[in-house]
Amino acid sequence: MTRKSKIALMMTGLALAMGSVAPALAQMDGEVETAMASGAVGEQADGYLGFAKAPDGTLKAKVDAINIKRREAFTKLAQQKNVPIEAFAASVGCQTLGGLKPGRVYSVSKGVWATKGAAPVQLPSQCGG
Repeated sequence: MTRKSKIALMMTGLALAMGSVAPALAQMDGEVETAMASGAVGEQADGYLGFAKAPDGTLKAKVDAINIKRREAFTKLAQQKNVPIEAFAASVGCQTLGGLKPGRVYSVSKGVWATKGAAPVQLPSQCGG
């Protein structure tokens, strides 16, 4: 089995656990949703939210709280699947980026942000892209 097929197999298995992670991904409040819609906050390939534009203190605290909840969910499920937390989080990031709505900002490389158009997101190699 090649390294790429091993990664794809692991990603498939991890994706099956996504149903358990969905609540952690969905816990957004109005301010965070507004920031995402305006392009100030976006999804990252590592499975966490990030800032495409400098946030104010309140927004930063809310996004940090969401990321903490995500990390808790990723940690629990990664331990159950006996995989590294970072690999599990990245698999969630790949799934999230793959289903991103047009107009939302995202990052596949730290600090490099793009806006989702009509075309699919060009996923990083960790996603099999």
